[in-house]
Amino acid sequence: MSTVFLPLFPLRLVAFPGEELNLHIFEPRYKQLINECDSKGITFGIPTYLDDKVQSIGTEIKLLAIDQKYPKGELDIRTQGVGIFKIKEFFSQVENRLYTGAEVERLSFDKVGEYLKNEKIIEYLGELYEILNIRKPLPELNPEFNTYQVAHLVGFTLQQEYDLLCIQDESKRQDFMLAHLKKLLPIAKEMEELRRKVMLNGHFKNILPPEV
Repeated sequence: MSTVFLPLFPLRLVAFPGEELNLHIFEPRYKQLINECDSKGITFGIPTYLDDKVQSIGTEIKLLAIDQKYPKGELDIRTQGVGIFKIKEFFSQVENRLYTGAEVERLSFDKVGEYLKNEKIIEYLGELYEILNIRKPLPELNPEFNTYQVAHLVGFTLQQEYDLLCIQDESKRQDFMLAHLKKLLPIAKEMEELRRKVMLNGHFKNILPPEV
């Protein structure tokens, strides 16, 4: 497999293909990186920083716009994930640059899954919203819908989000997300019931006794 060089911007988060990510850039090395992306029209990589190290799988990012430039060189930027890569060789120092970089292999991935699985994901997500009293619209179930669009909404840990990123097949990502939601929903119901009990503690209760 051929490789390409990408400047790297490791972060304690997972970015997904298609996701738009707004960032405030203030470190000199990343100000340099973003200014080069802007002037040269190149992309950069966000590998997840997890367990005190840079993980091997990351998301290739394109710069959409620099919305704000501050007097001291800080930047407000808009970006979007465009693909997934695997680090083949990491460079902690890039010649004449402040930032890190890597030779990476671009990985194939698909975003077309099974419609019925997507229906079930939206159904479970709706149940989760109801339990947690989240008043926001559910994602629209259309032909473009995929697991990347809701990966930050289903209660994944950072490790689970990274595990999802490492799955290249959308059907397998659907299975991973469904298994998580099936496990999470009963826990969320128990926690919400506990919260209600705590909130009611000390109040007068109107409880019907059982007929014994």
